[in-house]
Amino acid sequence: MKLIAVANYEEMSARAAEILLEQVCAKPDSVLGLATGSTPVGTYQNMVTAYERGEASFAQCRSVNLDEYVGLGSEDEASYHYFMWHNLFHHIDIRPENAYLPDGKNLDARDACTRYDQLVSDLGPIDLQVLGIGSNGHIAFNEPGDHFVADTHIVDLTDATIDDNQRFFQRREDVPTQAYTLGMRPILNARLALLLVTGAGKAEALHRSLTGPITSTVPASILQLHNNLIVIADEAALSKF
Repeated sequence: MKLIAVANYEEMSARAAEILLEQVCAKPDSVLGLATGSTPVGTYQNMVTAYERGEASFAQCRSVNLDEYVGLGSEDEASYHYFMWHNLFHHIDIRPENAYLPDGKNLDARDACTRYDQLVSDLGPIDLQVLGIGSNGHIAFNEPGDHFVADTHIVDLTDATIDDNQRFFQRREDVPTQAYTLGMRPILNARLALLLVTGAGKAEALHRSLTGPITSTVPASILQLHNNLIVIADEAALSKF
């Protein structure tokens, strides 16, 4: 594991974008595992700026996102499809057919998960997987539980996750209670995992994930087993170390 300590969110975002751009320049047809939420927004903004300056092209890249809310389609402004197009894809030259997310409108969970697993498998190992961490230690939507789940699955979101995501919705009751999420197998098989952490609210989860026992009650702790993990965290997130 490599830990990069930075001063603030802006520095974290810039450093993360540098690593992503290095990956794309070194391998133009990279498979990028991407995340949603407020943490990677600054990183994506830096990637867009680099593209606009002519410093990078994403035309050959394929992207796979970690998760999607069950019941929300690409036209829904609260969906992760919409988030990714609004914050990144519309502003770079990635081909629409090469940007993949779970199908939240497919309410047949077995079918939706099987299809996404097959897609990720067909693409081959993810070259660089961007990750955030929840205040309860979740990665993607792999919530705390009694075991790790290897493959794409449907998950009931915990109250803590619903509370964290309420800021993206007008009312708490509007937050979906289920999501499709990538399992741990493709995350651990990614050639590089890039964990981005910012803010004091994530400090306890980060400390437990990196220094505590590997346990499914702190899902991000499984990253201790990853053979190529980079953590970029700001001062507030590192306050428990």
